[in-house]
Amino acid sequence: MKKVNIRTALPEDTPLIYDFIMKLAQYEKKEKEVKATPELLYESLFVRRQAEVLMAFDDEQPIGFALYFHNFSTFLGKANLYLEDLYVDEAYRHQGIGSQLFKRLAEIAVERNCERLDWWCLDWNASAITFYTQKLHAEPMHEWTVYRLCDKALIQLAKEPLL
Repeated sequence: MKKVNIRTALPEDTPLIYDFIMKLAQYEKKEKEVKATPELLYESLFVRRQAEVLMAFDDEQPIGFALYFHNFSTFLGKANLYLEDLYVDEAYRHQGIGSQLFKRLAEIAVERNCERLDWWCLDWNASAITFYTQKLHAEPMHEWTVYRLCDKALIQLAKEPLL
């Protein structure tokens, strides 16, 4: 396992965070869906503090990131961590960097008295699913379906009278 330096992102890391988001979008073949800009990320992450980011470095070379925030479980009655995105540069994959990022996320969750760390995974990403289930011992949530309101549907629902 390659040992890397993992630290909380700083405002000056905003361009790096944006670059990782773009690399992730390319990997997922969703580049056209990216609306984020460095300016919007700076505002969201460092002014409004809507999410947090871990950065992974090999010496001074940035090689990965994990963006997360708190969600809330009504059944547990408290906040937990939700991992929105995790990305490791291709040249550094299969060297334990993802494991180290997940370990740090787990440490943060425990430090903050969270009982869960949740995330989604694309159905086609077999290598990630194998990593999550076999290395991390994560449990897939088979009984759940993800729904989303966005764009015109979101605006329409917000504007229409009560249903």
